Amino acid sequence: MAEKLTLDLVRKAVSGRAAGFRARCELQPAGGRGTKVFPPTYAGAVYATEKRRLPGRDEPVECVLLDSVQSQANRMEEALQQAVDDGRVTLPVIEADFTPYFGEAKAASPAEQLEEIDLLDPVGKVSSLQAPHRIADAIFRDSLLEGQPFRKSEVGRKIDRASLRNATPLFELCPTALLFGMWDSTGPKGGLGAKFERAMVGEIVGIDAIKGTKTSSRVDPLGIQLKAGPIYEAKDGGWTLDPEQARQLKGKPIVKGKDGRPSEANHGNVTPSLSDRDRDGEYLAGGVTITHAEQTLVISLPALRRLRFPVGGQHDAERDIAARTVLVSLGLLAAALADEAGLDLRSRCLLYPEQDLEWEVLDRNEPVRVALNAEEAIELFKQAVGAAKEAGLSWRDAPLVLTPSEQLVKLVAKSQHLAAEQGGDAEGDA
Repeated sequence: MAEKLTLDLVRKAVSGRAAGFRARCELQPAGGRGTKVFPPTYAGAVYATEKRRLPGRDEPVECVLLDSVQSQANRMEEALQQAVDDGRVTLPVIEADFTPYFGEAKAASPAEQLEEIDLLDPVGKVSSLQAPHRIADAIFRDSLLEGQPFRKSEVGRKIDRASLRNATPLFELCPTALLFGMWDSTGPKGGLGAKFERAMVGEIVGIDAIKGTKTSSRVDPLGIQLKAGPIYEAKDGGWTLDPEQARQLKGKPIVKGKDGRPSEANHGNVTPSLSDRDRDGEYLAGGVTITHAEQTLVISLPALRRLRFPVGGQHDAERDIAARTVLVSLGLLAAALADEAGLDLRSRCLLYPEQDLEWEVLDRNEPVRVALNAEEAIELFKQAVGAAKEAGLSWRDAPLVLTPSEQLVKLVAKSQHLAAEQGGDAEGDA
């Protein structure tokens, strides 16, 4: 029977010799045991598969990655963002606000130059819970605080001084960077910028994975026939049947795609087909069946114990413990909120847990199992933040809002217009 997790228990684990907090949860496809799920695909439309040694198995077992460490972190940050938006918790975040640059909102802005910039799609606000590199992301580097480049402002320069022995600036501005990791590689110091390892990691793996067969078919309700082509690239960027209206190359109309078939414009039938391998013998992305999936979450206490939180240049052991306790509570909260939101990983990959999420405190002297739902995690987190404030640490209850620079907005606008001109076929750089 799992105990209820309390602030005293978290603080005891943080200040003692415990190695960390661990949760392991067995999952099944929502369609039931034996139904197919679809893992993420990587270059070449392949899955990330490998053999792993598992408890109770004599031989290595074929496994497939269903959700990576990076993806799990993003899902937990997304859950935190939702909780902040809903007013369930307050958390230090930085936001780059693009709303004054879109649609009718532009009229409310005092900046005359906004009239020259037209975003086709609303970007809205991008926060440090959404940006790929968290507070160190180029989005914030290229934004302004009170008219000054963020990283040159008094607040932004604090990040330059962040280190393992001075994690206070990140605790005040973006504590999730201390939990999920950060490398300030785009800041003033370049590759020498501060690095913080991931203190919390998670992944979801499918066990006993057997790859399936890929099927494809399409019935066109208009009944468009193959011989109705060829179609050509139109001068306006679309397609046309009229060679006179087509783009020309050396005096000849340019057929659309490879051979000008109607399917090049997504018209016509697709003959039903199936295959499990490509021409090189590699398996195609036709989904997998598994005996079950397993989600693993770990919060490393040794990683957090490396962090120091001085105030006014002075270190204090109790203040360090209070800050680390907040970070553990934040990780537990992120996991609980993500668990509450559910595990719909992508199309045809909805998983459900067969039991509630429980945590093990990995202490050699006093190992213990604890339970924590989302509402309990919110209360635990609030208690930890209150104790940190009493210890002299500051905590932002409202977002720090930045204004995107004019050049950044122009870059976004140009990219949107290029994508529109190319019919959504524009590719981003890797």
